[in-house]
Amino acid sequence: MIATMMFSLMMLLMATGQRVFAAIGAVASIAAIFLWGTGGIEIPFTATLKLMNWYPLLTLPMFIFMGYILSESKIADDLYKMFHVWMGPMPGGLAIGTIGLMVLISAMNGLSVAGMAIGATIALPELLKRNYDKRMVTGVIQAGSSLGILVPPSVVLVLYAMIARQPVGQLWLAGIIPGLIMAALFIIYIAIRCRMNPSLGPTLSAEERNVPMAEKIRLLGAGALPLGIFAVMMVPFVNGWTSLVESSAIGAMAALLAAIFKKRMTKLVFEKSLRNTLAISCMFMWIILAALGFGAVFDGLGAVKSIENLFTEQLGLSPWMILILMQLSFLIMGSFLDDTAMLVIVAPLYVPLVNALGFDLIWYGVLYTITSQIAYMTPPFGYNLFLMRAMAPPEITLRDIYGSIGPFVAIMIASLILIMIFPQLALWLPEYVYGK
Repeated sequence: MIATMMFSLMMLLMATGQRVFAAIGAVASIAAIFLWGTGGIEIPFTATLKLMNWYPLLTLPMFIFMGYILSESKIADDLYKMFHVWMGPMPGGLAIGTIGLMVLISAMNGLSVAGMAIGATIALPELLKRNYDKRMVTGVIQAGSSLGILVPPSVVLVLYAMIARQPVGQLWLAGIIPGLIMAALFIIYIAIRCRMNPSLGPTLSAEERNVPMAEKIRLLGAGALPLGIFAVMMVPFVNGWTSLVESSAIGAMAALLAAIFKKRMTKLVFEKSLRNTLAISCMFMWIILAALGFGAVFDGLGAVKSIENLFTEQLGLSPWMILILMQLSFLIMGSFLDDTAMLVIVAPLYVPLVNALGFDLIWYGVLYTITSQIAYMTPPFGYNLFLMRAMAPPEITLRDIYGSIGPFVAIMIASLILIMIFPQLALWLPEYVYGK
């Protein structure tokens, strides 16, 4: 009953528009004082020490800084020009190139909102100008941005790692193969659909295709730069030469040097990148702190054991049925909450329950990220749908945006089922790397 009251009060506070960390932290603090008196103040204090002693948290500002340097210095623009020249001659080629752009943006930033912003400002106007079907291209950009929290360095998986007490490196490695599978399925769908109906994604005109080979090679080199930064960062980590924190520092330094080398590192770019890095890092730290406090109160209540008993003993549900119900609850919550809020609200309950049911918490982290992105794209109140409406030009209506996401949501659900049936798709790479 106390657990139900805590959740109800937290949802009520969030419905008023209160900040996520304030709503969660306030409920945790009030409950702790009522349950344990003045001794309850030790809970947030202990959570703060736990947070400040969590060494992998140092990766968070490094990767956010790397992403902002690469996007603010317009290296993402070079990427799209590369895809434009090389993929334009085939039907739907620019839409396929946009998915490729999104994968690389994800590897640069780790935030789905950043992928959406870059896709809507760089790719969308170019696609519409070349008479691509507006419904299909809005779906492409929304689906591509969903890869942002799955392909490393995913900021949301850092948050999950802290709450679930799992290694960040293993979670990032677990997201690589599922993220690439999803991107490949998006590309196959676009290629088949545009081949069946070329009017959805016409090829570039003869004038635009007539680009000298020297220019093509130059753009290929410019587009390969983010891949080089990602390789410089991840290869030493995968081979065990550096720790995750050291790799994140290498990535941040490589991005900074790349921007200087291309003569795009202005005072404005540097200052804006630092300010945004500080703002987002602090936001995530407050959220993690509030979530740890809330989780500690839950542990003290013994609420997880009572809910586990309700599902398994009293209702007689199997572990898989409980897991599927959890995923469905994410789809419902995702219609009015973002992925971070969803995680910190239910993690104190779901993570111990998943562990008690005998499932792998690394694998479950991948399931959570995919499910939350499906929820983002699901009407009527999906987060991505309204974000797209805010960024799209006036000729794209909300009806177009709603009508665009059906096939891509179906592909994401198929990917989710595939990873649920074959957990090794997520677990093989971390087991291989950490086994070495």
